[in-house]
Amino acid sequence: MDAVLGNKLQRAISNHQKGLLSEAHRLYLELLIDQPGHAEALNLLGVIAHQIGNYQHAVALIDRAIGVDSLQVDFYSNRGNGLKKLKQYDAAIASFDEAIGLKADFAAAYSNRGIALYELKQFDAAITSYDQAICLKPDFAEAYSNRGNALQEVKQYDAAITSLDHAIAINGELPYIRGIRLHLKMIASLWDHFDDELGILIGKIESGEKASTPFPVLSIVDSPAVQRKAATIFVENKHPQNTCLRVIDKPPRRPRIRIGYYSADFGDHVMGYLMAEFFERQDKNLFELYGISFGLNDHGELRQRISKAFDRFVDVRDQSDQAVAQLSRSLGIDIAIDLMGYTDNQRTGIFSYRAAPIQVNYLGFPGTMAAEYIDYVIADRTLIPKESQKYYSEKIAYLPNSYKVNYTKRAIADKHFSRAELGIPNEGFVFCCFNNNYKITPTIFDCWMRILHQVQGSVLWLLEDNPTAVTNLRKEANSRGVHGDRLIFANRMPLAEHLARHRTAELFLDTLPYNAHTTASDALWVGLPLITCMGESFASRVAASLLTAIGLPELITTNLHDYESLAVKLATHPEELQSIKNKLERQRSTTPLFDVELFTKNIEDAYFQMYERYQSDLPPEAIYLK
Repeated sequence: MDAVLGNKLQRAISNHQKGLLSEAHRLYLELLIDQPGHAEALNLLGVIAHQIGNYQHAVALIDRAIGVDSLQVDFYSNRGNGLKKLKQYDAAIASFDEAIGLKADFAAAYSNRGIALYELKQFDAAITSYDQAICLKPDFAEAYSNRGNALQEVKQYDAAITSLDHAIAINGELPYIRGIRLHLKMIASLWDHFDDELGILIGKIESGEKASTPFPVLSIVDSPAVQRKAATIFVENKHPQNTCLRVIDKPPRRPRIRIGYYSADFGDHVMGYLMAEFFERQDKNLFELYGISFGLNDHGELRQRISKAFDRFVDVRDQSDQAVAQLSRSLGIDIAIDLMGYTDNQRTGIFSYRAAPIQVNYLGFPGTMAAEYIDYVIADRTLIPKESQKYYSEKIAYLPNSYKVNYTKRAIADKHFSRAELGIPNEGFVFCCFNNNYKITPTIFDCWMRILHQVQGSVLWLLEDNPTAVTNLRKEANSRGVHGDRLIFANRMPLAEHLARHRTAELFLDTLPYNAHTTASDALWVGLPLITCMGESFASRVAASLLTAIGLPELITTNLHDYESLAVKLATHPEELQSIKNKLERQRSTTPLFDVELFTKNIEDAYFQMYERYQSDLPPEAIYLK
């Protein structure tokens, strides 16, 4: 390469490193004019395309660079990263393998290879790849962090926390790691230094740092302001609005509004159980339904049932976010419903490209997504009081009863469990909470232990998510003066049998700040009363929403003192508890909570109003259904 071209390349790279992408792009193109087939210019143009989210073009450019010079290890690594973004994980792994073949000590390629394996759910292989990266580069903080995520998936929680600790010791400013680590500790019920770590986390979020992904914040912080801030930081970093696709032309009115539901969980998953009957009940004369699935196909009965409820069901798990957005546009979807939000296996990037003229956050993520391209969130007046609207970037579509879809085909097994079968003592009051362990905070646990102190011989029946949590929760009970054996742990079992064993419990104690959601519906369905303490955030008001819809507001408290007092009162006054059980039994079939037909009509009305505003060239606005 002559000196002029060399200087131009260095100027281009300098601009690139400074973030001046337009100037760098111009100089790389000039290099290609001066020297067609300039491999490094093609590669770095591909890197820019990757940076702006045009991954398909990025891979095409880097392929051209490899065609010119097939011995540059970085080219294969960059191509692998682009293929990852396109969800072409097998091809990405092959590209990283080619990079490793050229450079056996290429630690970054091993780590990136591990990410692709992780996405394929090949967690053990991913861990091995991360281990190889760390062996080559012992101070590789990102590899330790990724390894921790994979160890969590195989439920090796102690090892996962240790791996994250190594990452933080090397680089305490790794994006989102502190929130991920604290959430992992909550799964394991490991609460040492909880208050200090939570205070640090909140402080970092409030100062605009990438301290936590949004979901962990919901379960430990009852502040809609902090939750919105965490979501804003995350979405602006990971899924900013992408304008590489043109603005959608407004389609003419059609006889049927086209609704797209987007999820990774169309199968044997709580979302599948909740939504199947609703999908079937939607008015096919008024709506054309599209299921956009990006999760694994479990080939189960529920998957088949759900897919049949749609006019068209499309598996897009191997397509990039941009490709799915383009597909959605080609299908003419009017309203895109994101059923995932910021939960596991989410694909927020699809909506960043504007998959449909109207985009809605519903069900999966109980909070704001803080994304300018999500127009509405479906809620109710209990979940989001008018004064709390400022904490949501979306406009609120207020359903008249509860926001939460339910289903009337919750089968309860005929089996009647004895206490002995369930490991519960023959005598004594049985409190229960079948929420996931990460929802149990030290504060709510303190409250539960005070309740057990006051109700002689009572036990608390919890879900056994992992052995580490069992050990730690019993240890925490002992430290509060409650014998650990008074905590009983329930193994997971088929849903119908799980519902049947609810009959052995006498009162469900809710968690705060992340309430029981589907677990609350399960309890109420089988006639088990639930008491809740309503907080400030969406996630902390869900149980109150359900209790309001079933006509049991007397089970809603607004502070932990009243929550504790109510639990003790009902446990020690059996006639009052029985009166509530009788009321629950009467109202289960006469109130809105489990009236799927009514719910379906209400949410369809919300869709109509969203659509009418759009067709009338009006911006999204809060919708209040009577």
